[in-house]
Amino acid sequence: MTTLVLLLGIGAIFVGIFVSLTAIGVFTNEARGVSKSLAVVEAFSAAPQAMRDELDPGFNDRVLAPLLGKLNGIGKRLTPADYAERIQHKLDVAGNPPGWTVDRIISLKVVGIGVGALIGLLLALMLKLTLLQDFLAVGVGAVVGYYGPNLWLYQKGYDRTQQMQRDLPDALDLLTISVEAGLGFDAALSQVARNTKGPLADEFARVLQEMQIGLGRSRALRALGERSVLPDLRQFTGAMVQADAFGIPIGQVLRVQAGEIRLKRRQRAEEAAQKIPVKIMIPLVLFILPCLFVAVIGPAVINLMGVFGGGGALNK
Repeated sequence: MTTLVLLLGIGAIFVGIFVSLTAIGVFTNEARGVSKSLAVVEAFSAAPQAMRDELDPGFNDRVLAPLLGKLNGIGKRLTPADYAERIQHKLDVAGNPPGWTVDRIISLKVVGIGVGALIGLLLALMLKLTLLQDFLAVGVGAVVGYYGPNLWLYQKGYDRTQQMQRDLPDALDLLTISVEAGLGFDAALSQVARNTKGPLADEFARVLQEMQIGLGRSRALRALGERSVLPDLRQFTGAMVQADAFGIPIGQVLRVQAGEIRLKRRQRAEEAAQKIPVKIMIPLVLFILPCLFVAVIGPAVINLMGVFGGGGALNK
């Protein structure tokens, strides 16, 4: 009996030691885990913004980017093989807006099909159209949604081209003056890009960057003409490429080009002035003349109606 009690006591001691060590180990690990977690949080808070963005991607990187990637695959199946090149040219004409790429536009086309079809269906249900008209509204909405990004790109490119057309004569005058003052063509182009603002200055700055990375002057100017749909700018780049190829003095070529561009600007202004009377005819006939007729002829018509009305009552 004494031996059994002794063995139980020894076993209880070992069990107590084991439980104590286990408890101490658990508490220590837990405290160590909490300490590590706090250290990670502190390190993340003190990390640079670029590292935090990489470790904790936003909603765009986690959800929108993969979704647009899948939609891009669907859009490429719905578009022709050379469609990406045409979209890239339209982006170049529009000035390559930040965040807009060929893949994003193709993805937006797929989104536009769904959104346009949904809007067309909702309008058809609100107007309570027939089944055939419902299908027609859905089809029209899908087509409009598909070509919506193209229309936006066209408008951006058109506005940018018009701004470049307005800035080109003054830029060529400054370029001509700089070259005739003794500067080289590259330095004069840098002066124009630095002292002017707008899309034309951005294009000239891009030409300088391409020449600095090793692209030849002729190739950089030819690329400028290919990126633009402005005929005057293409004429200027073509003339400069020929002058560089045949060794013609650049100052003389610039003087001729500046004179032609100024003459074309004057002709466009005269053409716009000649179109004004024709454009005025539409609001004049539809809105101004009816009001004028009412103001001038209205009182006479009322008097005649009173006279003929009174005479009829007197005869009765």
